[in-house]
Amino acid sequence: MKTQFSHRKMTVAILFLTASSHMIGQKKEADTAKTKDIDEVIMTGVFDKRTRMNAPIAISVLKSDVIEKQVPVSAADLLKNVPGVYVNSSLGEIRNNVSSRGISAGSSDGTFAYEYISMQEDGLPVTNTTYYNYGPDFFLRADATISQIDAVRGGPASITAANAPGGIFNYISKTGGNKFGGEIRAKYGVQGADNSGYHRLDVNFGGPLGDNWFFNIGGFYRYDLGARYAGYPFNNGGQVKANIVKKYSKGSLKVFVKYLDDRNGYTQLVPTRNYTSPEPAEGFSSSSSLLIPKLQYNSPDFIHGGNIDYNSGRLVSNKYRSVGLNWDHNLGNNWKLFLASKYSDNEVAQNSVGNSFLTSLDDMTSYFLVGGLGVGTYSFKDALTGQELASVNSTLGAGGLPVYQITKNQLPGQSIQNNSFVMSALNFYENKVKESMNQLTINKKWNTMNFSFGGYYGYSDVWRFSGINGIGLTTLENRPRMMTLSLTGVTTLDFTKPGVYQLTNNDGFAQAAGSTGDLLEFKAKQQQGAVFFGHTWDITDHLTLDWGIRYEKVWIKGDNTRTYLFSDKNGGTDGNIYTLYNNNALSKLTNVAYSRQLENFSYSAALNYKFNNNVAVYARYSKGSKSPDLDMFFAANRPETIGLLDPQSRKTQQVEMGFKTKTAYFDAFVTPFYSLLSNVPYSFMADDGKGGFYTTPSLYNKNETYGIELETNIRPSDNFSIRAVLTLQDPKVKEGYLWNLGSAPGPSDDTVISYSGTTIAYTPKIMANITPNLKIGKAFGFVTWSYMGKREGSNTNIYKLPGFSQFDLGIGYNLNEHLSMLVNVNNLFNKYGVMSYQRPGTLQQQLAGFENFTQAEYASAVANDTPYFTIAIPPTSGYLTVTYKF
Repeated sequence: MKTQFSHRKMTVAILFLTASSHMIGQKKEADTAKTKDIDEVIMTGVFDKRTRMNAPIAISVLKSDVIEKQVPVSAADLLKNVPGVYVNSSLGEIRNNVSSRGISAGSSDGTFAYEYISMQEDGLPVTNTTYYNYGPDFFLRADATISQIDAVRGGPASITAANAPGGIFNYISKTGGNKFGGEIRAKYGVQGADNSGYHRLDVNFGGPLGDNWFFNIGGFYRYDLGARYAGYPFNNGGQVKANIVKKYSKGSLKVFVKYLDDRNGYTQLVPTRNYTSPEPAEGFSSSSSLLIPKLQYNSPDFIHGGNIDYNSGRLVSNKYRSVGLNWDHNLGNNWKLFLASKYSDNEVAQNSVGNSFLTSLDDMTSYFLVGGLGVGTYSFKDALTGQELASVNSTLGAGGLPVYQITKNQLPGQSIQNNSFVMSALNFYENKVKESMNQLTINKKWNTMNFSFGGYYGYSDVWRFSGINGIGLTTLENRPRMMTLSLTGVTTLDFTKPGVYQLTNNDGFAQAAGSTGDLLEFKAKQQQGAVFFGHTWDITDHLTLDWGIRYEKVWIKGDNTRTYLFSDKNGGTDGNIYTLYNNNALSKLTNVAYSRQLENFSYSAALNYKFNNNVAVYARYSKGSKSPDLDMFFAANRPETIGLLDPQSRKTQQVEMGFKTKTAYFDAFVTPFYSLLSNVPYSFMADDGKGGFYTTPSLYNKNETYGIELETNIRPSDNFSIRAVLTLQDPKVKEGYLWNLGSAPGPSDDTVISYSGTTIAYTPKIMANITPNLKIGKAFGFVTWSYMGKREGSNTNIYKLPGFSQFDLGIGYNLNEHLSMLVNVNNLFNKYGVMSYQRPGTLQQQLAGFENFTQAEYASAVANDTPYFTIAIPPTSGYLTVTYKF
């Protein structure tokens, strides 16, 4: 299979290069090419400035004229224009998933999405640390201030940047020029079936200040109800960026600042039918939302005192304040110095629904999770109207376990799954991160050689406070209604006290019972120091050697605080035993401390041979190493598990070849590659059988990918062009292990099983993006066809997410040299392209995750058309943009 796939890829490459050579033979002009893309001077992923034709790296450059014609879901969404890069932006502006060449954690969403790549602004990481639900796209926005995006896949990324063996994606800001100028963009959109509004204003302007001083300032403000309207804004906020540049005889100094204040939601999964051709279940559409209504809920803060204030309409509040500088100075005698430095102060306050789980009126787990196990009559009511929607009688059965009889069911959505409603965990995360990043590079040009050496130092001070704030009970419908739940009878807390127990408050919020609702506080200080060396040697006019090494040391020190809660039979916070929604009490607090150091060594070497100004090839081998994200350290938060903390650096190996060609009307970049990712950790949160959870020990796996990347720009005339990217790859689990949790709760019967040889989860074998552009007079238009191939829904390969095509349309008109209008229609045919899913089954099975989804369970789900949950690309949306440039 692997051999056949590799042969097919090489055949494509050979045909591609044959076509290129044929075109070269037709056009003899050496340097009069109308296509400039492959001649771009690049500064990312290299130690000295070089054109793409002369650089032995796989890099794509997205210029502002390409960026501004799109309406991306997020900043990461623009990277779909880069071969080899997988982007899942279905959740929205934040929590995207970006990976390249199969170097990923196989995550279905943005939870662990940026572990192997570096998202940068102006040459430095947006943030130097990532962990669960905290990453660079919380603070990265593409607006009118962006000049271009440099995208480096693999290769030298492991030695030229921190934490980036998978790639570097550098968003480069505009700077002022010799003449004052700028632009204003006003954008209005209608999105989804509700035609919910999108309003955005981008501005950017800059120019000279005199005496070789230049400035640029810009940003955006956006008010977006969302393509899946929840009843309140989905994205609301903006940013301001500015820089001042001083140019002098021996160099330049740029000082830049940024302030971002933005609130963002992320999409919830919706009920879905059909496993081979998924579609929203009856009553739902691609525009549906399962987000709860805008409500306030307070619960006790057992660590700091007072309350945790939860507001569902707040969603995820992101703030980013940074100041930095880039200093480029000529030291004389062909010595140069470049210093990049930045300080940032970041905050994320997340009030959101984690996942929504479909559960049943007669499922004991539902009542257990909200501390309401008992006997008597349960009553579900509409929280706004008080109308009773369902009632359930509970009696003791064999073995002393409750037996449930449903006596009334007027709940909506019952054709999807009878006797069902939705439970949503109210997740809260507070993050405060202060960071400093500094990189110094000294460059020496000597004859035909270029030497670079320097160092990097990053410091992160991280504070995080998180937990399950509560549980919302809702109906199974679009824009669901909250439900209250009461029990008339007795609970397992005290069988001697019958009465009416309120499991939820008047808004429909319950408390996560006992240790299910434990709170966690993490404090960590991470220091990262690196030294690097790079050498480029133009051995001849045609042959260039490029190699480099990087040594890193990471110090991580911190402590984790955990609450242990229990359901208090004396009434908890208010002393009322009948209000179970505030019944938790503190059993104990534990604190564990850790201090670890890791060392990483990376190197990369390449040869580039330029046949002539139109054809070049290169070959490169790279070995990268990076320390794990902070998740591994945060997961060790119990006294009995802190001793098991044994972080292992992630290891990557890559072999790649590049074939580059250009003619007067055509350029192409073809890159076969092989990548191997080692030390991929796997652990799982499991039921301990005592009302809480435990974390399994980490297992370490290996993933390998064979593939080929193709990128081309074709311009047969000044009025017509085609940009196309294609990725073909074969991603395999070389060594894979996971925990079989057995039939009994707790770790006593846990065993390790192998799934080696399967296909890596959420890594498509085919990705394509083709955009023909046409210009007629003052009018212009384009259509983008993108294809996302099939992806495995888990490393165990039980269920495949089907492949799909998406079409985006753009039609514009230049009224004059200053004013233009553009109409974009994204997802023109409203394709329901599934990007991730949540397995079907009981509430416990859903909580167990897709890695524990068995073939028998899948076959049963297909046979019974059991509903499950999916997230798809955004529905059809249209936008009108008016741009004024001066």
